[in-house]
Amino acid sequence: MDFPLDFRCPISMELMQDPVTISTGVTYERKNIEKWLFSYNNKTCPTTMQRINGFDITPNHTLKRLILAWQNEEAARSCDSRPVRSLKHDELVSLLATMESTPFKVNSLKKLRAIVGLGHEVKDDFMRCGGVEVLVQIIAQILVESSDFVAFTACEEALGVLHQYLYLSEDDEKTIQLLSKPESIKSLAIMLQRGSGEARFYAVTIFQKLAQADYNWKKFVIQDQGFEFFRSLLELVSDDQICTKASASALELLIEILGSSKKSRLKAIEAGAVCILIELLPDSNRSKCEKMLLLLKLLCECAEGRLALVEHGLGIAAISKKLLHVSSAAPRSP
Repeated sequence: MDFPLDFRCPISMELMQDPVTISTGVTYERKNIEKWLFSYNNKTCPTTMQRINGFDITPNHTLKRLILAWQNEEAARSCDSRPVRSLKHDELVSLLATMESTPFKVNSLKKLRAIVGLGHEVKDDFMRCGGVEVLVQIIAQILVESSDFVAFTACEEALGVLHQYLYLSEDDEKTIQLLSKPESIKSLAIMLQRGSGEARFYAVTIFQKLAQADYNWKKFVIQDQGFEFFRSLLELVSDDQICTKASASALELLIEILGSSKKSRLKAIEAGAVCILIELLPDSNRSKCEKMLLLLKLLCECAEGRLALVEHGLGIAAISKKLLHVSSAAPRSP
């Protein structure tokens, strides 16, 4: 470490811990000047080579305070610029390097998911090591290798790691920006439509994170995604028995998207949203019912939505019956 020249002992050229001054006015580290004078019996100042008249040694308290203040400042600066590595740092680096060098990433991703879930210290270390960028690259591979089973499975596992990472992250702007890019949105949409039940849950919860951050990701969904995207969300809403959390997340995501765009409502209507929601209404609990009624209200703001409602044999009856039983928070749908 570099330090001011005035803090160096002229004999050892090392930082002084216990500076003392001799009769010639030069300051040394105590142990070094004592050895020079009393062990080696020298009679001259090692710096000026002047003859020493007295062997009195005076502690230099001012210089010692300056050295201590400088050390404290350096320690604080070091803590700010050099975050403490987690105990899993070497393993993280090894796993990330392995994933970048081989197409067979699934085992490494499973290990990575377990490590990232250990806590915030490991999660922060993972981020500093560039782990998020590696995961986003793996997910984006699905755009060019969608028929490759190995790449598809790796993408599903990478989603699991990202889900675990985001669960521990209160506000990770960098990760949200990476996931809000068009290629990331397209990859997540593919997993939402074709992934396993677990992968679809991860995808929809990641979309929810993006919705909360609002990085214009809905623009890419509305522009680039067809009615298949909305059909996949509606399938999750219908699959309540398979994954209640995924169903609830899909409902909330649909409200977020449809509430911001008429174009998205038309795509949802094309995907059969009105019919699906009407058929789910009778068996839905209060919370889910209120969300579905809100969706129907949004859909019926379009002529196509109102037509789909009227043409459904149970439409008006199902809504009227539910409106009598749910809380006043439910919107008054047509």
